[in-house]
Amino acid sequence: MVRRRWWLTALMGVVVVGCGAPSGGDGQAELPAPTLPGRPRIALVMKSLANEFFVTMADGARKHHESHHSDYDLIVNGIGNESDITQQVALVEQMLAQRVSAIVIAPADSRALVPVLRKAQQQGVIVVNIDNKLDAETLTAAGLRVPFVGPDNRAGARAVGAVLAAALPKGASVAILEGIPTAFNAQQRRLGFEDAMATAGMRVVSVQSAAWEQDKANAISAALLREHPDLKALLASNDSMALGAAAAVRQAGRTGQVQVVGFDNIAAVRQLLDDGRVLATADQHGDQLAVFGIEAALRILRKQAPPEDRQTPVDVVTKR
Repeated sequence: MVRRRWWLTALMGVVVVGCGAPSGGDGQAELPAPTLPGRPRIALVMKSLANEFFVTMADGARKHHESHHSDYDLIVNGIGNESDITQQVALVEQMLAQRVSAIVIAPADSRALVPVLRKAQQQGVIVVNIDNKLDAETLTAAGLRVPFVGPDNRAGARAVGAVLAAALPKGASVAILEGIPTAFNAQQRRLGFEDAMATAGMRVVSVQSAAWEQDKANAISAALLREHPDLKALLASNDSMALGAAAAVRQAGRTGQVQVVGFDNIAAVRQLLDDGRVLATADQHGDQLAVFGIEAALRILRKQAPPEDRQTPVDVVTKR
């Protein structure tokens, strides 16, 4: 696959870490395994395990733990769907009850998780924010400083949008499928797409939230294709939504006439890149993103580094 490397500045966050076995995918963490004295316990708290991106993230964390099992214990868990914020708050509460040393979290909402993470810090737990940045104003109001480890989502989406713009005539009509509007990464990806379209002189006729979900994206895309017969592209803020958009384009008999782009480079989208149903996506290296957060938490726990922001890479990926 063709990759263009975009090194993006991301803030590094402190997270609560826990030890134990992975969850079964239902949003409940399994009971932790016995912990060796002095070995920190790190909890990885993700968003929906129905999303391949987070399954990849979990696998990367487990592989890292397997090769560093003497350094820390790990609990891996996530929620059932992208919008189940209450369940994610409950998972953090479970990790506090299990007395983890640090939590590395990909928050489902940039504001709603702040109160429980404040509770974690008050209990002396390290909190590291990955994937979706916590809202800066909400953190300030809560008196928290939680560094963020992750990519610049706006720059990544802008880069994907630039690839799309090069394939479209100036003034073409396009639509954007955004994630959950209260999520910082959803906001940044939408803005990045809008930046690229404005720079290229495209016309954004609609911006709608499909909440990161394939089925919702399929239904919304089908409606957009009916409402805007001149539509030339659908810009999806993650690959799950890109899959739904591409299916809608095919069902409408408009493959090759309407371009689709995504974000995440999940395995399921790669065949669509190769056959042209998806033009481009962004790889933020999901298999390493949790590892970056875990390593940051370990450095903080060992007092080898202060909580600080960290830059992680994004590559634009097109047809192989």
